[in-house]
Amino acid sequence: MLEKPDLQDELIISRLQDEYGLHAVQIAFLPLGADLNTAVYRVVTDAETPYFLKLRRGVFDETAVAIPQFLSAQGIVQIIAPLATKTGQLWASLDVFKLILYPFVEGHDGFDVDLSDHHWVDFGVALKGIHTSVVPPALIRRIQQEKYSPQWREIVKTFLERVEDDAFDDPVAAKLAAFLQARRAEILDLVGRAKRLGLALQARSPEFVLCHSDIHAGNILIGANGAFYLVDWDNPILAPKERDLMFVGGGVGGVWHRAGEEALFYQGYGQTEIDPIALAYYRYERIIQDIAAYCEQILLTDEGGEDRKEGLQQLISQFLPNNVVEIAYKSEENLPPELKSE
Repeated sequence: MLEKPDLQDELIISRLQDEYGLHAVQIAFLPLGADLNTAVYRVVTDAETPYFLKLRRGVFDETAVAIPQFLSAQGIVQIIAPLATKTGQLWASLDVFKLILYPFVEGHDGFDVDLSDHHWVDFGVALKGIHTSVVPPALIRRIQQEKYSPQWREIVKTFLERVEDDAFDDPVAAKLAAFLQARRAEILDLVGRAKRLGLALQARSPEFVLCHSDIHAGNILIGANGAFYLVDWDNPILAPKERDLMFVGGGVGGVWHRAGEEALFYQGYGQTEIDPIALAYYRYERIIQDIAAYCEQILLTDEGGEDRKEGLQQLISQFLPNNVVEIAYKSEENLPPELKSE
């Protein structure tokens, strides 16, 4: 969220006192991320201890806090566990938001800084630890499982039909509608490819592991001391490991597609067999999900201000040379002949 939510700082400070026993003397909104449902703050207490506060509205999945707590307890040092309230709960409530508190780690995300060779290896080590973790049955039953749902594909097709018939007064919405009209055939092609590969995966039933599901560069944090962290566990899922591995070399956000990066990552991750069907599927499906999310954000509401403009630019950039659409198409090179598009 790039613009501060309509929530008084005093209410947040009071809630932190009630739930966590924190005597906050200052909170500062941080304009980070493109998610309209998530706002983050830096909190400083009277003991001058900084904290990172995340406010999440909308559907809240408790595994988003339970999973990082579990992984951190298992010794995966690249995970920052949420802090518990005075009653031992990993979140608190305020109005329509859930409050989640973390230690504050001074640093930059993977969009602001390039990962060093050492960071790429650390990334591989951390993700391997996550994918091979043995999650307790009581927790694993609460984690969503991959179903290769057509949900996002159907949403995109609905928006493609809508922009053919509706007029939009808002300039950002009008620009998005024009872009969708111009790219209609290509977007439908992406939808068709994802559908075909998803059906192939359903028929094969690949092994599921615990996945972060959104491990792009914005969810990598490099601390001031060079420490490496994986953050933002809003949507953990049990899925093929390629659900996460597709980001390495996938170009999401215009990064992570340079020569040598994948080799360094797999030094840490270790030798593994990559399913080309799953890899290509997830790269297509990610693009489709982004299109659907940006359409919902821009075409269904006039809220968001700068977030709307940023969302439009992010969507358009995906179709630029050497970005995610082009990389997804190249992922088909290793598919079995019967699954390659003509």
